[in-house]
Amino acid sequence: MTGLPLLVVQHPLGGEQPESVVRRAHQAVEQLLALLGTAPAEDAPAHRRDTQAEHALTHAAAVSRESRSIEVDPEDVLAEFAAREWCDGLPVIAPTEARVSEMLGGRDGARSLGAMPPLWRQATLEKLAVNAVMAGCEPAYFPVVVAAVEAMLDPSFNCYGVQATTHPVAPLVIVHGPRARAIGVHGGSGCLGPGFRANATIGRAIRLIMLNVGGAWPGRHDMATQGSPSKFSYCLAENVEASPWGPWREDDSVTVFGGEPPHNVNDHVSTTASGILTTVAKTAVAPGSNVGWILSQSQLLVVLGPEHAATIAGDGLSRADVQRFVYEHARLPLSTLKLGGMWGMHDWPAWMHAVRDGHALMPAVASTDDIFVIVAGGHGKHSAVIPNCAFSRAVTMTID
Repeated sequence: MTGLPLLVVQHPLGGEQPESVVRRAHQAVEQLLALLGTAPAEDAPAHRRDTQAEHALTHAAAVSRESRSIEVDPEDVLAEFAAREWCDGLPVIAPTEARVSEMLGGRDGARSLGAMPPLWRQATLEKLAVNAVMAGCEPAYFPVVVAAVEAMLDPSFNCYGVQATTHPVAPLVIVHGPRARAIGVHGGSGCLGPGFRANATIGRAIRLIMLNVGGAWPGRHDMATQGSPSKFSYCLAENVEASPWGPWREDDSVTVFGGEPPHNVNDHVSTTASGILTTVAKTAVAPGSNVGWILSQSQLLVVLGPEHAATIAGDGLSRADVQRFVYEHARLPLSTLKLGGMWGMHDWPAWMHAVRDGHALMPAVASTDDIFVIVAGGHGKHSAVIPNCAFSRAVTMTID
């Protein structure tokens, strides 16, 4: 029901002070007045402005199809797009009709992948192409962008929760198979940092789509308390050549994982699989982590650096062994969990609620299948763990 008027009350509600409740009530009344059409345009709340922006985008698309052109300074494009909240604050490539058409590559721009929350706008291929152009993508990257958006719109991923939460979650796009290597998605040294166009622009295109199509702007529908640099761009490939176990997936596909920023695992001392993986497991859990909050949805991505992976494999461990080790050791005592963090908000199975021993070690995920292990990065005795936001499941989609 894309035309359904929505009155949005900001998350969270629990634990709010009276003055905050009053503020939210006033905001809700303002939204209601706007939905009824009784609020003056200049006083319209954010929800009304988002609707106006959607109409403006539709009008701009119609105008762009007319046979006319004007000369515009790139700096003026950035200033105008920033003023209209159409970009992430960084310079953009102007999405001219010719560039968008090239990005589409003959695809039907009117085809929609579905409605993207929180404002439930239709994610048409044309809109995706516009944002991919703005992000600086090559046309060869576009099938990856499309597959990633399809994965994000799968109900298991819970795009609404990822978009609107106070948690600093961002979709990590992992590109698999020969396609990743063919278009230059980097999985070696610094793969989650700057310097690699495919990684940077694919990840950025996803964020621009979440902003412009989904409508989740910081402080308005995207309620992340501090946010995260990973909300600019979050994309990598596996370092297949350096992996002792081969790729996690061999087919041309994309996995979207709703994750926190990487947590560094620094272990320059351990010379055994047990030592390294103990450090990995202990880094993965902390009282403030979302992992283990909703056990049925908690997942953990372990990104092993090639040197750590070689040491672990050298001790005879397989990828499944790594999953089992981390599952058994990434745990916290019940007494530690009770100190704060997410205590009292846990969606745990009955057997965990029945535990009374404060020394009992509680699992962070429901099973070994909820721990994903890939090899990425370059030289150095570093790895990373990336917990998910505990209300989103990783989704893999084949690249068309």
